[in-house]
Amino acid sequence: MKALLLVDIQNGFCPGGNLAVADGDAVVPVANALIETGGYGVVAASQDWHPEGHGSFASAHPGMAPFTMGELSGKPQMMWPDHCVQDTADAAFHPDLNLAAIDFVQRKGENPKIDSYSAFRDNDHDAVTGLDAYLKQQGVTTLDIVGLALDFCVKFTALDALEMLPGVTVRLILDGCRGISEEGVEQALAEMRDAGVAIIDLKTAIGS
Repeated sequence: MKALLLVDIQNGFCPGGNLAVADGDAVVPVANALIETGGYGVVAASQDWHPEGHGSFASAHPGMAPFTMGELSGKPQMMWPDHCVQDTADAAFHPDLNLAAIDFVQRKGENPKIDSYSAFRDNDHDAVTGLDAYLKQQGVTTLDIVGLALDFCVKFTALDALEMLPGVTVRLILDGCRGISEEGVEQALAEMRDAGVAIIDLKTAIGS
């Protein structure tokens, strides 16, 4: 069975959001087209869901500026603007996304002491979210991934899917993703290809 995973298609990562990705809202019509015509048995979505004062926020570290490297729980950490704080409009899914079609929502980033880029586990790999167990229970054999941002949460989600869902074909739908930096996107695509993620487009996903 094919499943579709929508990674963090939230207001916070779209134009006008607190951690906006350029052209981020362009992934929404691609996601909706996949939902409508992709033949997916399951549609899941991840949602960044940070408490106020999360340790990945620059504001939680006096003197730190957003988009600089700091430290969290003894490990290097990119410091972000406050974003996707629980129960705020910034954390809500994009209003044009076909929310009614989503079967399962996996929230992440709730532990203030560790960030969680991947929809499957935290950045320390100490705690899993439960998404892998859900997809296994559904009998998923192919997992298509779209969302934001390609060079962070999408990349780590795809790589963890390969590791945590053995035997499942993992495909990234490139025109359904946007990234923070051009260099970061190129590096992320190379990493995913080398690991075994298939990089495809919307037309291919719908037709297969």
